[in-house]
Amino acid sequence: MGFMGEFFSNVARYPKYLITIIVGGIVALLGPLFKNISNPVTAVALISSIISAIITIFFVLQAMTNSNQL
Repeated sequence: MGFMGEFFSNVARYPKYLITIIVGGIVALLGPLFKNISNPVTAVALISSIISAIITIFFVLQAMTNSNQL
């Protein structure tokens, strides 16, 4: 395999590495919250945080695409 084939083989690994890093970070951040989910205050905070994140992502993507439809 030549230089270009090896180059593209290495470049093809980066998306998998990026996804692994992101998923690992999310698991590390949310792990302690899910461990204490039996506490009602933690459960409410986790659910409201997830809903808030979804709403925020929705509005950011809507603003980025400049679509004025609701």
